[in-house]
Amino acid sequence: MPQTDEKIVVLIPCYNEAKPIGLVVADFKKALPTAEIYVYDNNSSDGTIAVAKSAGAIVRTEPQQGKGNVVRRMFADIEADIYVLVDGDNTYEAAAAGDMIAKLKTESLDMVSGCRVTEIQEAYRPGHRLGNWMLTGLVASIFGRRTRDMLTGYRVFSRRFVKSFPALSHGFEIETELTVHALELRMPIADHDTAYIDRLPGSDSKLNTFRDGVRILRVIVSLVKEERPLPFFGGLAVFLALLSVVIGYPILTEFIATGLVPRFPSAILASAIMIIATLSFMAGLILDTVTRGRREMKRLAYLSHPAPHDD
Repeated sequence: MPQTDEKIVVLIPCYNEAKPIGLVVADFKKALPTAEIYVYDNNSSDGTIAVAKSAGAIVRTEPQQGKGNVVRRMFADIEADIYVLVDGDNTYEAAAAGDMIAKLKTESLDMVSGCRVTEIQEAYRPGHRLGNWMLTGLVASIFGRRTRDMLTGYRVFSRRFVKSFPALSHGFEIETELTVHALELRMPIADHDTAYIDRLPGSDSKLNTFRDGVRILRVIVSLVKEERPLPFFGGLAVFLALLSVVIGYPILTEFIATGLVPRFPSAILASAIMIIATLSFMAGLILDTVTRGRREMKRLAYLSHPAPHDD
């Protein structure tokens, strides 16, 4: 465990985790004895609050349902130099936290992601593994491949990451937003392999492979629209322009040959689609300028805080 005078906090969002939360708090107390441990309860009905308090955690509540809402509240409320964010389901290796913090400080990073490594099928189900691989690959193809586990719930952050992060998501999509924030601002980040452990008996995952996968995919599309507007709307413009050409080409050739326009509805449709394509491209150009200004503002907010460093 790295020796430091910096304030370290462990942030644990929780919803109905009464069975594992005591072990999670105890393990992180052992791994990071100088850290303050916060458990943010999200409307649990199974005694999570009582168990967390008895384990020695500082317990607070967030009434708006969803992990994204909880993370936004934690990042806004807590002042620290280094933040450890981990799920309260006892599936992550607390002993790795010291090495992750040391890596953050030694390399002056802003985020270290705990990449899950396990051979236990029940711990990391094939559906979740496949979905993570697909979504991570999709984000990498758009924003750059700099992490192997985009959806991990175990991360270490610098203060400047946390205080510049807008946190707009409501649920499990927050993991995608965290990753894209780092990639978009080109922050120094790294991965660190950590063991992924099976849940305790009677402790069920809150993640639904298909429902939450669709939500995450929707967030990725939204982030592409907001952070890459020119490729997004430009691509749409190219598609519409090609569609317009396909519809209008036979009409144009016939008009050149005969001087007649026999199918007015198709001609009008082709013209309208081409106009929409042009407007889409212009919208992309305008929004690209707006996005550049937003990115500069986020970068300035990020740079207003000192970088983590190794004493």
